[in-house]
Amino acid sequence: MPVWALYALVVAIWGSSWYGIEQQIGVVAPQVSLAYRFALSAAILIGYCFLTRRRLRFPLPAWGLMAAQGLFLFCGNYILFYFASVHLVSGLMAVCFSTISLMNIVNLSLLFRQQVDRRALLAALIGLSGLGLVFYPELTAGDLGVAPGLGLGLSLLATYLASLGNMVSVRLKALEIPVIESNTIGMSFGALFCVAAALTAGAPFIYDFRPAYTVSLIGLALFATVIGFGCYLSLVQRIGAARAAYATVMFPVVALTLSTWLEDYHWSPLAGAGVALVLAGNLLVLTRRRSPLAVLPKTVQPT
Repeated sequence: MPVWALYALVVAIWGSSWYGIEQQIGVVAPQVSLAYRFALSAAILIGYCFLTRRRLRFPLPAWGLMAAQGLFLFCGNYILFYFASVHLVSGLMAVCFSTISLMNIVNLSLLFRQQVDRRALLAALIGLSGLGLVFYPELTAGDLGVAPGLGLGLSLLATYLASLGNMVSVRLKALEIPVIESNTIGMSFGALFCVAAALTAGAPFIYDFRPAYTVSLIGLALFATVIGFGCYLSLVQRIGAARAAYATVMFPVVALTLSTWLEDYHWSPLAGAGVALVLAGNLLVLTRRRSPLAVLPKTVQPT
């Protein structure tokens, strides 16, 4: 699949997944809902690997990395975001998650001694500036949520864990571990970590039998998790974590577009200018020629 198609799928799927997440909050504890979600996703991928005869046997160090990916990318960051949603409005959580585009650039430099991708950095700054304009009315009106400081802190910590998960994916690429196989094992670990988190917190393993909960659970497991993560981590391994992460800057724009149709969101000239900046950064990222530093060579070792 070409890069632009992977990118478009990631933006479309994850940009609209916030609505599914909202249906998961309420009756079932976040850790339990996430355990259900990633267990279902892992089961789908295990079945796919079995049908396509994909090998799931790898060296022990690779299993350690996939366990770390499960902890950071398929457990910890999601639990923190679910709890952040209690304190911070969803639009601003999406903006917080978009800072992963900057975090990936910094982490690539710190962990892999990779030269800072100045073009990706400029694009990220342009895009985040645009998002600032889009959400400026909420910021000035004080309509940020119940405890915006706590929500902001949880969201940024969740985003950093997701960035660490991206770094693990870069390392798995260096070990030549395929995305589907690594996601299968990583999501299995993620489901186990979510179960452990639920047991530790004393959260009951109950189920919400509302149709909206079941439909959103299946949709999040299949589309947002199996397909979305498959496309995104393929982008990370093909064009680099710095450029792939810019897709997250597009998520709030997609969410607002859906709000225009579903929730009667009204666009302002300021929001229009902000979206123009986001799209400009998007163009800057996607028109760049592939750098030899975009993907780590096998000889590079993390610090």
